[in-house]
Amino acid sequence: MIDTLARWHDYMQTHDHAALFALLHPDAVFESPVVHTPQRGRDITYKYLASAEKILGGPGFTYVGEWHGANSAILEFENVIDGIKINGIDMISWDDAGLVTHFKVMVRPLKAINMLHQKMGEMLAMAKPAG
Repeated sequence: MIDTLARWHDYMQTHDHAALFALLHPDAVFESPVVHTPQRGRDITYKYLASAEKILGGPGFTYVGEWHGANSAILEFENVIDGIKINGIDMISWDDAGLVTHFKVMVRPLKAINMLHQKMGEMLAMAKPAG
């Protein structure tokens, strides 16, 4: 558990996209607060997480709470973007090898979700391929 979370926290500090890609299981699943269906596979999960980190993980981003299970964690985060206070959680699960198998993001309030939907759409349209 500690290694996977330490690697995630390192990524959020360094923004090292190669490290993010290496952290993801080939069959990783990503669930977004703005997309109705789960996104399946390392490449699309990488694309969403790298884009979200660029939008949400900038100045002011902080994790304010952390809860652990055997192979899972919930990380509560906050930031202010364009004057909108964002509060959300990252729900992360990983396998015994420490690779992230499932990543779900939940965000509140509604105006934050709407703003993120717009910004994520713009970011994903410009995102580079994984790897």
